[in-house]
This record gives sequence, structure tokens and C-alpha cells, in this order.
Amino acid sequence: MATVAVLADVHGVLPALEVVLAEGDVQSADRVVLAGDIASGPLPVETLDRLSSLGERVVWVRGNADRELVEMARGEFDQEPPDAVSPWAARELRADQVELLASLPTTVTIGDALYCHATPRDDEEMVLVDSPISRWAQVFSTLPDEVRTVVCGHTHMPFARQVDRRLVVNAGSVGMPYGAPGPSWALVTPDGVQLRRSALDSTKAAERIVAESSYPGREAWVAEYLLSNYSDTEALEAFRPRAEG
Repeated sequence: MATVAVLADVHGVLPALEVVLAEGDVQSADRVVLAGDIASGPLPVETLDRLSSLGERVVWVRGNADRELVEMARGEFDQEPPDAVSPWAARELRADQVELLASLPTTVTIGDALYCHATPRDDEEMVLVDSPISRWAQVFSTLPDEVRTVVCGHTHMPFARQVDRRLVVNAGSVGMPYGAPGPSWALVTPDGVQLRRSALDSTKAAERIVAESSYPGREAWVAEYLLSNYSDTEALEAFRPRAEG
């Protein structure tokens, strides 16, 4: 069984990504799985270029924000944008980067573990750490029996729990973590799963984004997502209506 570092919800925050990529266990992992929502943020082009430079060791999974970037870049997005940064990020992407995101799978299986963004069947379906077993059973109803571990992201809050003899892991978020400061990620090894958090100098990261990004709202963005931290309690309450199925 391979050792897999799982990085979810990078959201174009290159300074946070670089801190995680510098971790020894990430550098030595057999695979680095990107569990979706990779580029939608203040440094989208640079983030995709950095990840592409890692070569075949990286396993890409598309998230809902990546799908939306593609639709926006192609003029196919006909809804209200989910945030202010996404339309800007979509315009920044090169054509080859749009094609890269469009080509990504929504799930990848390595050994007996399935990696996805939100759930195995939908890239924006919401399930929470305290969702009842009946809800998890509904979400996993089409999974083959041989899948014993499901690793996801999407809610930006890390957890690991058992669901009817399956292990479910949320890797949290590299770029926009909720509940505690610092990029969160997961390490899947033959001995089990470890939830990790890397140290990030948020002030320096914010200064770098303000200096390097051309996003007009970058100062407000870093104030909201780097210089402060959303409570997991607040996030759970906000997401709960969407998680009830």
C-alpha cells in the first residue's frame, strides 16, 4: 500500500501550499492527492504551475470550485458566482490550465481507499462529522464493498470517523482552514491515517499575497481567510441545512 499525502482545498493560496509541500512526510510520500478546489483563490495560475511541476507523483481530483472555474472561463456558468474571487481567477487561467481542470476525474481509487472532493457521488454534496449514520449510508449507497476508506475535503474542517466499518477522513483545507489556523492535510499510510496541521506565518503569507496577486479584493480576502480564522462551530451551523439531505 502506498503512502499518500492528501491536500484538499488549496484555493490558490500558494504560501500555504508551499509550507505543506515542504513537510518531510509530503516530500517522501509515494503519491500526493489533490482532493479538489485547487485553484479558486488569489494566486490561481501560480498554484497550478507549482503543482504541475511535481510531475506524475501528483494525483489530481476535481472539486466543485474547479468545475465552476472551467465553466466561468468558457462562458458557461449561468448562476450567481459563489464568491468574488472565482470570476477573477477564471479570467486569469491560461487555456492549458482550463483544459487541465476540465480533464480531472471526480474520484480516484488507490488500493482500498477512494479519494474525492465532497462525496463519491457529487462534488458539492455536504456531509459533516456529526451527520447521522443514515445520511452517510445514503451518500455511500453506490460504493463497492472493496472501498474501505473514503478521503475527502470540501468542508475545510478535518476529521476521521468510522461509518459502518468504513473509515471516513476529511483532510481539511490547505488554503482556507476552519476551526484552527494553519494548513490542514492528511497522511494515509499502511498503518492508518494521520490528520496533520502545518505551521504558517499568516502575516507573512498575507503580505506575500497582497504583493504578488493582482486580485482587486486581495486585502479583504487575506483579512478574512489568513489573518482571521472561522470557528468550526460557526461553519458546522452554517453548513448543517445543506447536509441534511
